[in-house]
Amino acid sequence: MRILLVEDDELLGDGLCTGLIQYGYAVDWLKDGLSADQALKTETFDLIVLDLGLPKLSGIQVLQNLRSRGITIPVLILTARESIADRVKGLDSGADDYLTKPFDLDELCARLRALQRRFSSRAEPVISYKGIALDPASHTVTVNNEIINVSRREFSLLHKLMENAGRVLSREHLAQTLYGWGEDVDSNALEVHIHNLRKKFGQDFIRTIRGIGYMIDKNIDES
Repeated sequence: MRILLVEDDELLGDGLCTGLIQYGYAVDWLKDGLSADQALKTETFDLIVLDLGLPKLSGIQVLQNLRSRGITIPVLILTARESIADRVKGLDSGADDYLTKPFDLDELCARLRALQRRFSSRAEPVISYKGIALDPASHTVTVNNEIINVSRREFSLLHKLMENAGRVLSREHLAQTLYGWGEDVDSNALEVHIHNLRKKFGQDFIRTIRGIGYMIDKNIDES
């Protein structure tokens, strides 16, 4: 999943980037509200972690602008403001969850996974598809209960495709899921990951939709 982190504290922001990347997220970090507001007009993200006390434009204003444009990306507010009034204002402005500083990274990631499940209308924490089980919490993939080794980016790509089974995802959208700004990415990097997943799960597992992108068929096992 691709996360936009908006946090002006250098030490906290750097630590969050490192931790979230280790959890398998692609993270783009911005340090002021105006930059975040501009980025959200042109870029696609899966989740937003948003501080309130930002320079140039407040986190509340960023959130209100986002919702006024009809963008429904899940937003988790991360702030030192602990009053009930601040929480109510953030939630009423369109936030989906609220976590106060200091916090535990494991709890933050658990809340992000819960937001993603809610946003995709999926109740179960584990995604199942034709014998494949992907667990975002433990970052494991199994086939018929046998663990399959996948790289961090293969896991993220598989997660995105399985969560959107039946939908065609563009090459650009998938690439943005895997890589943040400033990363050195080979032009055929996405195709390499697709190739590796097909080797592990079958050549027909991922369909190529010429001129558009990739998809897996809609056949989620709900058992």
